[in-house]
Amino acid sequence: MGDESRLQETGDPGIVLSVLTSIERDSAITQRKLARELGIALGLANAYLRRCVRKGLVKMRQVPLNRYTYYLTPQGFAEKSRLTTEYLAVSLDFFRRARSDCAALFRQCEVLGWRNVALYGASDLAEIAILSAGETAVEVLCVIDAGSHARRCGGRPIIPDLAAAMADTARPVDGIILTDTQAPQASFDALLSIARRSGLPECAVLAPSLLRISPTAAPVEEETAA
Repeated sequence: MGDESRLQETGDPGIVLSVLTSIERDSAITQRKLARELGIALGLANAYLRRCVRKGLVKMRQVPLNRYTYYLTPQGFAEKSRLTTEYLAVSLDFFRRARSDCAALFRQCEVLGWRNVALYGASDLAEIAILSAGETAVEVLCVIDAGSHARRCGGRPIIPDLAAAMADTARPVDGIILTDTQAPQASFDALLSIARRSGLPECAVLAPSLLRISPTAAPVEEETAA
């Protein structure tokens, strides 16, 4: 599926807000730099930019050396203001709910006698979970995410699979907490299968309630990226 088709299906208001903010800050920003700032592929950054132009939020002007400058239109400024208000409200609510859920999960881990856990899915939720763990006796050893290009999340190393997490015999993994927010149910189903193959019981896999995971979903037999 091309970047444009994927954007039409999964357009993220947070990314649109970031595009508008970056252009307001630097009208001469290149698409490559924009992609780096947003942490997304160059093609996807281009697709978001074209979408903003089509919607009348941004205007392009060609300058020498086949480069472009970008300007927010009055509609673009209004949309940026609206998205900022909306995004902050949603983000604050998400943070509060995530902090509460993660605190409850780590209390459960302490009751179970767990001392070392791994997270499954590099995300904002993973960073919040790491903050919450710091208030308990439970240590987050790493974040498992085969699809992440980053090296660390919340100060913890990102590793590609559970086998790598379990290779540290000095600090055995007692359990895994799901923190993938992109496809949580699919990742949970895959994680149960992965845990079984790695010798961990299904009860060693936990998930915050905000992800609305159904424990009765059919297991997946092949590992998928978080």
